Amino acid sequence: MVFWGPPGVGKTTLARIIAREQGRDFHELSAVSAGKADIREIIENERKQKRLDQSPLSPILFLDEIHRFNKAQQDFLLPYVETGELLLIGATTENPSFEIISALLSRTKVYVLQQLTEEELRQVLKRAQAYWKKTESKTTAINKKTADWLVLYASGDARKLLNTIEHTKALYDKITIETIKTSLQTAWLRYDKSGDEHYDTISAFIKSMRASNTNAALYYLARMVHSGEDPKFIARRMVVFASEDIGLAAPTALVVANAVFRAVESIGYPEAQINLAHGVAYLSNCKKDRSAHDAYFNALEDVKNLGNLPIPLQLRNAPTKLMKSEGYGKNYQPYSKESLLPDKLKNKDYFR
Repeated sequence: MVFWGPPGVGKTTLARIIAREQGRDFHELSAVSAGKADIREIIENERKQKRLDQSPLSPILFLDEIHRFNKAQQDFLLPYVETGELLLIGATTENPSFEIISALLSRTKVYVLQQLTEEELRQVLKRAQAYWKKTESKTTAINKKTADWLVLYASGDARKLLNTIEHTKALYDKITIETIKTSLQTAWLRYDKSGDEHYDTISAFIKSMRASNTNAALYYLARMVHSGEDPKFIARRMVVFASEDIGLAAPTALVVANAVFRAVESIGYPEAQINLAHGVAYLSNCKKDRSAHDAYFNALEDVKNLGNLPIPLQLRNAPTKLMKSEGYGKNYQPYSKESLLPDKLKNKDYFR
């Protein structure tokens, strides 16, 4: 099976629970540092062990960050998964459809783990406090205001929550918002520039501008900027948006978007975030018109389906006498009201 979900939602913990409940040997590897040799060693050791105790249970191989394995390494796993010599549990923060080879994916079941809710994080925090109370002579108290701040900061990541309180506790022996901030130095957001969080955020950003929801658009802009997204990437998407979604409703939108791109290119962070905010607020508030975009792609569909249809003779260039004699350019009227499309498309109406 493959567990797909954001960091700190319990993928590794769940794999360990399965191994413990079934009484199976548990081997944990990270695909970042492991390779074929590590898997081969586990197989050989398990085979020796089986000869000694005749255990009927196959071991579990937990492969964290399985998407980091290349195609050859993933292929190497196939025969052991196929025969059941290994029970594979992979964990990934990336979409398995894109990162895991189809042969391995067809032999596994993908389980999607969601980001933890605020209530679930509060339960984790309570359990941590109960653990301290049981194991330590001095209890570290966390008031409600601090707990609320921690839960928001953790953003659905239990590991981030626990690491933060452990680190702060070790440094200051008390946990308050002030001691947490001091121990962190700077807050950070989970944002993988090549992963799902990247694509989800830019998608939310574009859709918010499309809906003319300026507040949401500025929020998603702030998330990307705070997480270190390339400002030119954001500005490029704004240039595309100006033509795709605003189009003829406000032709100046493309001018503004291009100006934002040039400003971002020449200024850079931190000042460029102001240029981006200016542009986003403007684009969000523009009226929207996708008629030019839709008309073009409707025409493109006919080009793909029908190929190079003959261009009407009156529209063809006639630089030679032979071409003129063949009717090229004949009866051409500069401001004609007729279709001008190839005969097969005469009644086509792309632009509405």
